[in-house]
Amino acid sequence: MGRIINNHKIGHKHGEGHSIDFYAYASRIRQWNATFKVCLSVLTLILCIVLDNPYVSVSVIIAMAYLTVIKGGISVTEYLSILAIPITFILLSTFTIAIDFSKQAIGEYNLYLGFCYVFTSTVQIKKMTFLILKIFAAISALQMMTLSTPSSEIIYVLRKVYVPKIIVELMSLIYRYIFILIDVSTKMKNSAKSRQGYCDFKTSCYTFGSIASNMLIISIKKANAYYDAMEARCYDGDLVFWEEDKNIDVIQIALAAVFIIFLILLWCFTR
Repeated sequence: MGRIINNHKIGHKHGEGHSIDFYAYASRIRQWNATFKVCLSVLTLILCIVLDNPYVSVSVIIAMAYLTVIKGGISVTEYLSILAIPITFILLSTFTIAIDFSKQAIGEYNLYLGFCYVFTSTVQIKKMTFLILKIFAAISALQMMTLSTPSSEIIYVLRKVYVPKIIVELMSLIYRYIFILIDVSTKMKNSAKSRQGYCDFKTSCYTFGSIASNMLIISIKKANAYYDAMEARCYDGDLVFWEEDKNIDVIQIALAAVFIIFLILLWCFTR
């Protein structure tokens, strides 16, 4: 399965939104019990937020990367490309925590811009670094779940914990439909590129506006086609998914318990 991923290069950088499910179906830990993976991911996410410890965050990042890359069979390059977008967002959103502006030269480090000073301090930089690690650890936990568990199995787990049916069905429809629109948008953009639609700034703006306006019409057509396909498959207001119960190995539960205990002990000794 790992070879399939490497040969086809189905990463986000190609604009294929549905590649998340490709990774999930190709993962070598896909056969693990879905409830176990979802519970481990959510519990790890909660511990990252509650414990708020950089050592715990680093441990979670390493552990989730090990499960996804080593056990799951995804290449390091593909894994990092998937995390590139959230990492960029994290850096941009947390950068404002480390810096501030003032009319006077204050702080341990400052830079004069001609009309004001940009300053920061070791405390602010440390606070920003710890926050980045915590968010990245939480995202890594969720990525482990999504890159090894198909969306249908995640929905199955949500049904088991009695999440309202309307919420589960809306999640499924929105999830699928977003990727349909992404795929359409990618094809339209590639078509425009092949016709020199982005040769200069003025043409790029015109092309962007044309694609944006066409997306509304195409989205309505796709929605109608989607609903017709559902009715053709005897849709009666209730979405039915293939559900499969997978056994949980005792050793997996034991290792997960050891990992959770390790995180708690690490927090106790480093807080």
